[in-house]
Amino acid sequence: MRDPESELADLDARQLRRRLKPLESPQGANVTLAGRGLLNFSSNDYLGLANHPALKQAFMDGISRFGAGAGASRLVSGSLAAHQALEEALAAANQTAAALLFSSGYAAAVGTLPALVGKGDVVLLDKLCHASLIDGAKLSGATLRVFPHQHLEKLERLLVSQRASLPAGSRLLIVTESVFSMDGDLAALREIVALKEKHGALLLLDEAHGFGVLGPSGMGLAEAFEVQGGVDIHMGTLSKSAGLAGGYVAASRAFIDVLINRARSFVFSTATPPALAHAGLTALELCRGGEGAARRGKLAENRQALARALGVATPPAGIVPIILGSAAAALEASRALHAQGFLVPAIRFPTVPLGAARLRVTLTADHAPQEVAALAAALAVFCENPAGRGSCDKASS
Repeated sequence: MRDPESELADLDARQLRRRLKPLESPQGANVTLAGRGLLNFSSNDYLGLANHPALKQAFMDGISRFGAGAGASRLVSGSLAAHQALEEALAAANQTAAALLFSSGYAAAVGTLPALVGKGDVVLLDKLCHASLIDGAKLSGATLRVFPHQHLEKLERLLVSQRASLPAGSRLLIVTESVFSMDGDLAALREIVALKEKHGALLLLDEAHGFGVLGPSGMGLAEAFEVQGGVDIHMGTLSKSAGLAGGYVAASRAFIDVLINRARSFVFSTATPPALAHAGLTALELCRGGEGAARRGKLAENRQALARALGVATPPAGIVPIILGSAAAALEASRALHAQGFLVPAIRFPTVPLGAARLRVTLTADHAPQEVAALAAALAVFCENPAGRGSCDKASS
């Protein structure tokens, strides 16, 4: 039997142990951590809505109207009006017939994939997809084929070979993120949509880091590239740009009805708190309205300013990775930035491959120009050899 203390000692020796950090303030561009004020460049709250007055008021109004909890799963104790209203709004925003709420983005992924594919089906998944998508694909029992990141030629070869061997009625599903969560680059979505249509496949697109950031109304990369109708299953989260929590899937009515009946993370989970769903409507309105557009503009300005200061390409979304190599180098850099008043996380294995540990800088609409300039000055020491895609690459053994 393995001793948990020895497991922890091994993580310590490889500098891979994680610990929770005591945050003492609301989420925002400025936070208090362990009694110290820091400029926060670690959050996925890209539009700065997590502490927005209108969103807080909507949450309180939702509690007043619907109570604090849902009581049980929606199949057991009923589906509240707040859930239905948000799902209808999400479906309309994604140009689909229906949508379904989950308790988290992770729950959406591990519930959706096993519900839609199984033994006899094939999943083709980009190598850098999020752990939730990998876990969902593995749980499904479908044949899993991983293609190198953004390698469309390999994807097409897999589409051809797998389609040729699939029995009639089997599903061939491509899975990708719109904005890759650790590298910050965009999927070649137009080309992927064309490939899936050419070879009779389905496409699941995870817009977790694209929602709120990309597109005329903030609905993500599919909207930005005008290919919403070419995506069969839209997946997203309310926990990043929307400033709340929870996940969703938007798709055809038939696919959503299958999820209602077969997605275990939906069927066997207590429903999302109705007050949260009610606040989600306000978050969606903020993201898609004039204020959301203004905040996307401010985020874009901050991305451009940081890129200019570091001498790198402007990142297409809110994520700026700075590759340092070893876990030790990433931890040392994160601690050095902390000492200067910046909260920038060190990302290590297994979140990223061994040898690819990094600082993961995230920008939000709430960061002031002087705060972005201060961060750029502090980061300059780690960015002596800028690489493409808005990242800095400083190899470290």
